[in-house]
Amino acid sequence: MSGDAEGSVFTPAEIAYLRQPALGRIATVGTDGQPHVTPVTFHYNEAEDAIDVGGIFWGATKKWRDAQHNPRVTLLVDDVIGPPRRARAIEIRGTVERHETGGDRINARFPNFAPEFFRLRPTRIVAWGLEDEQTGTGQGFQVNARSAGSFDAPGRRLCAGLFRNRKGDWTEAGRR
Repeated sequence: MSGDAEGSVFTPAEIAYLRQPALGRIATVGTDGQPHVTPVTFHYNEAEDAIDVGGIFWGATKKWRDAQHNPRVTLLVDDVIGPPRRARAIEIRGTVERHETGGDRINARFPNFAPEFFRLRPTRIVAWGLEDEQTGTGQGFQVNARSAGSFDAPGRRLCAGLFRNRKGDWTEAGRR
């Protein structure tokens, strides 16, 4: 899929924002149902039209364990720019694929990343304060919220979504 808008789940303004060096926050849910939010680094993966998220000791973290039981996560990237001061953000809800290799190559600025990483496949995107900056329409603060689908494999959308198997883990439709 091309990350230059046509065929992408992201708008051109969202892609431009995601390509800027920034800090994100990822939210997972533990087996006890308790939310867990931590700062993370990320990379927009144009070839996959997805977000790769990784870090130091990634495979030994709570977020890694949480995603084993529930791959539904949210990534928030936000900042405030100005003057005049104005907020910009993108919230990406979706399903992560846990990869055990390649994380050390997703962000050249951090060569000490662990090999494990998440690939976040968006199912819902909510962005605000980005569109006017990219288009220069002068329309001011705008919110763009929409469903982005779900995936059963890289680049293939899935209508049925996820279900819990007998062990309580989230699995893709058709896999028990």
